[in-house]
Amino acid sequence: MDPYAMTTGVLRNPDFLRYLSSHVADELGANISRVALPLVAVLVLHAGPAEVGLLSSLQTAAFLVIGLPAGVWVDRMRRRRVMMASDLARFVLLASIPVAAELGVLSIWMMFVVALLAGMMQVFNDVADQTYLPELVSEGQLSDGNSKMEVVRSGAFLAGPGLGGALVHLLGASRTLAATALGALAAVLFLSSIKAPDKPPPDTEHRPLLRGIAEGLAYLWQDRMMRLFAASTALVNLCISAVLGLSVLFLAEEVALSPAVIGVLLMSGGIGGLIGGLTGGWLSRKYGTARMTWLAATLGAPFGLLLPMTQADWRVACFAITSIMLSWSAALTNVGQITYRQTVTPEQLLGRVNASVRFLVWGTMPVGALLGGLLAQQIGVRQALWLFMAGRLLAVLPLLFSPLPRMRDFAKARAGS
Repeated sequence: MDPYAMTTGVLRNPDFLRYLSSHVADELGANISRVALPLVAVLVLHAGPAEVGLLSSLQTAAFLVIGLPAGVWVDRMRRRRVMMASDLARFVLLASIPVAAELGVLSIWMMFVVALLAGMMQVFNDVADQTYLPELVSEGQLSDGNSKMEVVRSGAFLAGPGLGGALVHLLGASRTLAATALGALAAVLFLSSIKAPDKPPPDTEHRPLLRGIAEGLAYLWQDRMMRLFAASTALVNLCISAVLGLSVLFLAEEVALSPAVIGVLLMSGGIGGLIGGLTGGWLSRKYGTARMTWLAATLGAPFGLLLPMTQADWRVACFAITSIMLSWSAALTNVGQITYRQTVTPEQLLGRVNASVRFLVWGTMPVGALLGGLLAQQIGVRQALWLFMAGRLLAVLPLLFSPLPRMRDFAKARAGS
């Protein structure tokens, strides 16, 4: 029996604290890199808009390229070892940029390659970490553990860009990437200090790659709750990606706000995510993980309709309220969905199922960003925001017409429920 199962908080587990510390280093470094990497391209290599755009897209393209195969490979390997290897590779890749800059041999093509490969390593890390958590904590503490992970993600999203800008000012852009490389190395050290054994892979049959991918997708499709979660999240991500892509244009040109105010408003979403992560464990214990999930999704969605009402007066608060509430809702529903998958999915399939879900729900994001720009060009930015926020509201319907509102907890849920 898990010696920490009877405690009231997952933070009493020393191995979970080491695991969480590795994520602090990882997530903070990744969010600093979001600022530092394009700044290296601009300040050191004098890259143009097209090159900076390609560099940004390469950082996120990896999940569409290897997202599904990564799930198969993670199920065939020790999960902690996968995370350590991917972090070590990211350390080498990120550290190569300041070294090359100091030697005067850095090129934009080298940065393209580093961005793509570092993104691929992040894919393996992301799939492995959600798959590894059930090995560290009891089933009853999964929701609490996932909530703490959400705190780290939201906190790093909130603090990372600002810290990245400060480090670039103090150290220079390329040397800031050296700091993020050291963060990846610190994550390796934290993971290596975990005392619990790194269990051997449950999937010992090395089936053909396509068959392994098909098994993960099939399990996802056959489980009704998981299928509805994926459908709802895919629509949410499509709509939110469109809104995020239009937000700066909307605030700068339609609402006519200053860059400083725009920066504050764009950071407000991190506050909501942080609140959701901090309260997720308590809410799941008090009301049940399933109940918390559908209530958060239902209560948060209508606030999206405030965003298109934003004006350059007191109604500027509409944007902040929307960002905070939707991020709060997303944090809690993410905790619920991940906990459900970790509860009902057989261990030997968990990597593939996690990868399948992320592939499907993240695959709508570039489509949403492109669709948002095209619609805004045709009907106007504010009108496009009304349309996408209405779509975000409709994304709740699959959950309302599912077994979710009749459930309290996921602990006794079974696949196919």
